[in-house]
Amino acid sequence: MAKKHAIIIGAGLGGLTAAIKLQEAGHTYDLLDRNPKVGGTWYENSYPGVACDVPVALYQLSFAQSINWTRAYPQGQEIQAYAEEITDRYQLRPNLHLDDEAISAVWDEEAKKWTVKTASGKTYTGDLLVGALGQLNRPFWPKIDGMGTFKGAKMHSARWDHSVSIEGKRVGVIGSAASAIQIIPEVAKVASQLTVFQRTPNWVIPRRDVPISKQEQALMFTEPETAMELASRNRQLIFDNADHFFWQAFKWTPEGREAYTTIATNHLNEQVKDPELREKLTPDYPVGCRRILIADDYFPALQRDNVELVTEGITSMDETGVTTKDGTHREFDVLIFATGFETTGWNWTVDVQGKDGKHLGEVWADHPEAYVGITVNGFPNLFVLYGPNTNLGHNSITFMLERQVEYMVKALDTLDEHDASAMSPKKAAQDRWNDEIQAQLQKTVWADPACNSWYKTDGGLITQNWGSHNRDYAKAVETVKVEDYELA
Repeated sequence: MAKKHAIIIGAGLGGLTAAIKLQEAGHTYDLLDRNPKVGGTWYENSYPGVACDVPVALYQLSFAQSINWTRAYPQGQEIQAYAEEITDRYQLRPNLHLDDEAISAVWDEEAKKWTVKTASGKTYTGDLLVGALGQLNRPFWPKIDGMGTFKGAKMHSARWDHSVSIEGKRVGVIGSAASAIQIIPEVAKVASQLTVFQRTPNWVIPRRDVPISKQEQALMFTEPETAMELASRNRQLIFDNADHFFWQAFKWTPEGREAYTTIATNHLNEQVKDPELREKLTPDYPVGCRRILIADDYFPALQRDNVELVTEGITSMDETGVTTKDGTHREFDVLIFATGFETTGWNWTVDVQGKDGKHLGEVWADHPEAYVGITVNGFPNLFVLYGPNTNLGHNSITFMLERQVEYMVKALDTLDEHDASAMSPKKAAQDRWNDEIQAQLQKTVWADPACNSWYKTDGGLITQNWGSHNRDYAKAVETVKVEDYELA
């Protein structure tokens, strides 16, 4: 086997998985990350209440399970600690380069090498480039007239400023989606007044999170092998439920539509008794169109005496606060922007330049796409993790990451078998793959003209999501079809 050297950009769970599996296959690597710690999004998102909405049994890597969890749904800090744990378990630190952001990656067609330059001026050269930058890591700031004049503290949920105290303060949270519904219950406990600015309500289903007691942890530590075996069985049950049943909310079967609309409606009715508030919190779009949120404490938080839900749109800001369309001006000490991320633009922070001087950012400007969601025509030996059309609404992204890394390792074997140095998908193969994906997606709720979300572009093209079951993706990337590639 010809040993390859990889440059992996991003030390979140995807980048760590790539490093582990490349190392196990006998390859070498440099693992780069702009942050001072591993964990990716779980390092960057440190807001109060941050947690995963996928059960830990399914979210942790299948080959690197841990028993150091305190809840059924893992807290953000615990996932970051898990990333540290597997970094040490698989001895990745000698090849780990933290606190240095990759700014450019250039393919040398003659040498068949990638050269990556970082903000510190360092240069790394490798046979392959692994883009493990993720989809949800570029905070989106809305454009609001006068926003820059606000003199109080202002922060994005993904860049939480821990030097700012919110205790006893007048706090405004702009946004009411996935991050917001975790932040709001925690802020409501300590703020003197909390105002939530909601543009669009969300379908919310019960979380039913439970703690893992110290006694249960102690039992797991006494027989860790048995604990891991039981965790694997539980993982499979959760996976099968999500892949067979939860998927129907997005596949848009009559049964799935009815079931999850009823589950979410019952959850709202049980937790919110005020009909006026219930009306404000009831979506007017089909369930599954946007990300289905999972929470037990969000609706109760909105009913606290110190919390106000505002559904009037924001028109402007000034030095002291926010004005809404009805002319009401509210003053704040702190403003929190839980306004999500830049997604459909795929504006990576690193400039990737492939064959013939093509820049990935320009190629992806209008229509981000890849072959099997991993490789890109015109960019030899580039392997993208969590790439276009591999996001999920119904299962765990770690499953997708593992399959993508397995595919990458098989692709390197394919190069070896054909005595080649580089591979890039043929344009026809990439077009065929994406035509099939878009055809599948037309059968989902996301294709509904009334469905607007971060899953698709303003033109209606769904660039984020996978269009079928996870098991179908696993089957699709089980083998590397050499006939779909140009080898050099």
